[in-house]
Amino acid sequence: MIPVVVVHGGAGHIPKERSEKSTSGVCSAARAGNTILRGGGSSMDAVVEAVTVLENNPSFNAGCGSVLNVKGEVEMDAMVMDGKTLASGAVSAVRNIANPTKLARLVMDKTSHAFLTAEGASQFARSMGVPEVPLESLITEYSRMRWKKNLAPEANHVECQMGKMGTVGAVAVDSEGNIACATSTGGMLNKMEGRVGDTPCVGCGGFADNQVGAVSTTGHGEAIMKVTLSRLILFHMEQGQSAEAASDLGLAYMKSRVEGLGGVVTVDPQGRWAARFSSRQMAWAAAQKDTLHYGLYTGEHITQSIDDPL
Repeated sequence: MIPVVVVHGGAGHIPKERSEKSTSGVCSAARAGNTILRGGGSSMDAVVEAVTVLENNPSFNAGCGSVLNVKGEVEMDAMVMDGKTLASGAVSAVRNIANPTKLARLVMDKTSHAFLTAEGASQFARSMGVPEVPLESLITEYSRMRWKKNLAPEANHVECQMGKMGTVGAVAVDSEGNIACATSTGGMLNKMEGRVGDTPCVGCGGFADNQVGAVSTTGHGEAIMKVTLSRLILFHMEQGQSAEAASDLGLAYMKSRVEGLGGVVTVDPQGRWAARFSSRQMAWAAAQKDTLHYGLYTGEHITQSIDDPL
């Protein structure tokens, strides 16, 4: 078993002018998670740190940079899961929190619940001393531009959705053999107020089990929920499939059964990993020992030293 952290920055179509920032962003997140693992930290610490880096990067649809709902507001979802105990924590429709993934972890660690939503999640955050941030600090010019464009009567809603940066997430295995996942999103562009997708739902947006592996998903949330994509992939791994083969089987089933596209990062207990997607693109990066792997297109796999600049 070799400790590893694998991250994704969202499946879909990434505009050419944003592809470089997307690639460098996932690489920075993988490096941050790897630093935790190399220092003897836990897989949970590693995935939360990696996803926090992505939430703080305005290039991604999570935290600062989240897409806007139909009212032009931010509503974010996130989840974490511990493969050792199967404990999980999730939040949905949170508005004034910079890092929903950290709040999801607090739900797991500090309550007897697994999922808090909307105002209840906000009240819990205040009770934990989590600072609130102005809503405007989470909204980028790019998100507001795309929100306005999608409001127009003549808008091509399919094209607008394809141009979004998707959900972010990470999976990891640490030196103790423990596995974890974390997933975070701003959701679907111009979604109805109160809409919650796959991200915070156990078995859909993520799942982690020390006995099998871990998955974090991205793509069309309603399709992912219909097939419980994360758990489906781990089912295939339980049947003896590799992380890569199981990921491909799950994504192929989602495409054939419900016409859904998406992507995943997957890891098994031995530290073997995969980054697979059926969408046009998905920014991903993996850090294991001294090596950084990353890519953006199907079949692309770039490898370099973890210490080399991107």
